[in-house]
Amino acid sequence: MRVRIARDLCVGAGQCERSAPDVFAQDDSGLGHALTESPAAERWPSVHEAASLCPVRAVLVTADPDTRHDPWETP
Repeated sequence: MRVRIARDLCVGAGQCERSAPDVFAQDDSGLGHALTESPAAERWPSVHEAASLCPVRAVLVTADPDTRHDPWETP
């Protein structure tokens, strides 16, 4: 699985960092980012919690790290 944050959606609520501080952080502008795109399996429950708590659904979780088409990316 792969995780990242859609920075064009992020509003800096910080729910991701509170749910999984070893996977997410906020940068100097207050926006979230993933510290790793492929967290260890034991971190996935907190990653899914972060995704469900994000008020704008900016935490993106994909099942296949080799996906060539990501609907959240602009071409």
